[in-house]
Amino acid sequence: MKILTVDVGVGTQDIMLYDSEQSIENSAKLVMPSPTKIVANRIRKYNDDLFITGETMGGGPINRAIQDHINKGYKVFMTENAARTVRDNLDYVKSLGIHIISPEEEKEYENLNKIELKDVDLSAIKEALSKFDVDSNFDFLGIAVQDHGYMEGMGDRNFRFMKIKEIMDKPKSPEEFAYFKDAPDYFTRINAVFRTFGEYNTVVMDSKFASVCGATCDRYVKTRDKFIVMDIGNGHTLAAAFKGGKIHGVFEHHTSSLTPEKIEKYVNKLADGTITHEEIHSDHGHGAWSLEAIGDFEAVIATGPRRKILEKTNFNVHYAAPAGDVMMTGPVGLIKAIQSTNGR
Repeated sequence: MKILTVDVGVGTQDIMLYDSEQSIENSAKLVMPSPTKIVANRIRKYNDDLFITGETMGGGPINRAIQDHINKGYKVFMTENAARTVRDNLDYVKSLGIHIISPEEEKEYENLNKIELKDVDLSAIKEALSKFDVDSNFDFLGIAVQDHGYMEGMGDRNFRFMKIKEIMDKPKSPEEFAYFKDAPDYFTRINAVFRTFGEYNTVVMDSKFASVCGATCDRYVKTRDKFIVMDIGNGHTLAAAFKGGKIHGVFEHHTSSLTPEKIEKYVNKLADGTITHEEIHSDHGHGAWSLEAIGDFEAVIATGPRRKILEKTNFNVHYAAPAGDVMMTGPVGLIKAIQSTNGR
């Protein structure tokens, strides 16, 4: 079985082509700039009005580039699905000065400079692999993106944890956060991936849970019963408390708001089951949900590009490197999720 996986982050997109007939350490791997950074750079190259089409994808740098473009006096026209990249609330998108175009109007803007949005450029990946004579055919496609979900009238942080709470009605393994072939309508970004790759056997996970899932594949972690996994990304940090291979509680925060002291406080409260959604949310984080305490834990399992902050804590820290590569934590998590159900 061959599995092509892409973990789409804010800084990089991490790509692995896994063949079950070979050692996973010998998989073809790429670490490339993230799609949102690539598209933002393309926007900045234009000095004219823009027509942006395609699907909902990660915003961040794209949103800043669009706003800079408008501030320079140029007009930006976007299709509805593309506009949800900026914000799911389309009235808010319009308030930024972006013009949202209906399908019937698209032909009127065909002569403008055009940029297409999508979280994964499969053609580019296949072309890159082909340059090294790698057969890029696959049986399953795994993609990780971060999607807070959307419900009108509710903030995305609260909504995200409302849905996490619904999934975690009991301790769950991280691979149970994967979606096979479809997802609830409120996950607009995940559903954009399914629309783009509907012809393939596609599995999509939230990028944070894909990384947590991948971290559990580390050899050191496999021998432990109680531990905390922390994926400390460029934008967000997710911590998950494990006992017996299941997640018993999580919290998520903005990485830039965390200090070693805060990390120690929140991780210890996560372990003893006293952490609350309100205290994380009021500290401008996303939130928290705890089913029960795991008690004393053996280590904090660290992954993510900003994991070195943990060196300033008093925890026993282990840097996860599933398949021998810390950058492949998300892809390995996707592979585990696909293998757990044979992709069905």
